[in-house]
Amino acid sequence: MQYQISIEELQVKAVIGILDFERTSVQSILINCDIVYDKIDKNYINYAEVATLIEKMLQEKKYGLLEDALDEISTAIIEGFIGIKSVALKLSKPEILDNCRVSVELFRKI
Repeated sequence: MQYQISIEELQVKAVIGILDFERTSVQSILINCDIVYDKIDKNYINYAEVATLIEKMLQEKKYGLLEDALDEISTAIIEGFIGIKSVALKLSKPEILDNCRVSVELFRKI
């Protein structure tokens, strides 16, 4: 059977971006992640492990572009968990502009 895990508005403080001020201080990042996977027997995906993986990668890697973070994080999820059929990942910067929240999304189907 297929199931979907959704992690919504995971909040992480991280250094991410290419502007000078983004390289020197942490900023808030909101993450939304949807994973479709096949549950076979006792195979399931632990959403807490997925959230921890995302948080750890964002804090340790200090990405320049959101797109680079999306590529690496989605690959780590696909390689780290069994039975994944698709990953949708969205990274948002709620504080970078005064009048809006900017986001970049990635969808990967396996």
